[in-house]
Amino acid sequence: MFAAMTYRIRPADLQDRPALQQLIAESARVLSAGDYVPEQVEAALRGTFGVDSQLILDGTYLLVESDDGIAGCGGWSYRRTLFGGDSGTGRDASELDPRTDPARIRAFFVHPAHARKGVGTLLLEHCEQAARARGFRRVELMATLPGVRLYAARGYRGEAQVSYEISAGVAMQFVPMSKAL
Repeated sequence: MFAAMTYRIRPADLQDRPALQQLIAESARVLSAGDYVPEQVEAALRGTFGVDSQLILDGTYLLVESDDGIAGCGGWSYRRTLFGGDSGTGRDASELDPRTDPARIRAFFVHPAHARKGVGTLLLEHCEQAARARGFRRVELMATLPGVRLYAARGYRGEAQVSYEISAGVAMQFVPMSKAL
């Protein structure tokens, strides 16, 4: 008989960046394989997928640890940037107004060995609770195609797929999603 995995959640810190980058790359390459071609994933890892240090500095980026390392990461934001890592374009660090704007759910990645074991749900519940505590009544996100399944199962409603050019000649499809808190 196997022992149940124990997960611990904590805020990420700047020293976690190298381990988070590694986790993000492993997650994207393995868990996105059925939805994106390798060229899209590799282009995304150069800017769209990556650590957003602003979230870490804001204290809103979390990681889930297990006995064998980092099992997942994800966060929420009270800033306008909807998605993308530090090297992404179009970033806007201005603050959202919780009376009129939805908070952002950001940068969720799960280690393939921990996929479909509740890591994403654990992170999402913590992020929603924190956004609610800050006065937000809605949350929104830009879901990757494999992420849509998690968010839909947690009550998020999707819009039509959108396509973003993530590098010269390489586009990637995403689904804008939102949920009332």
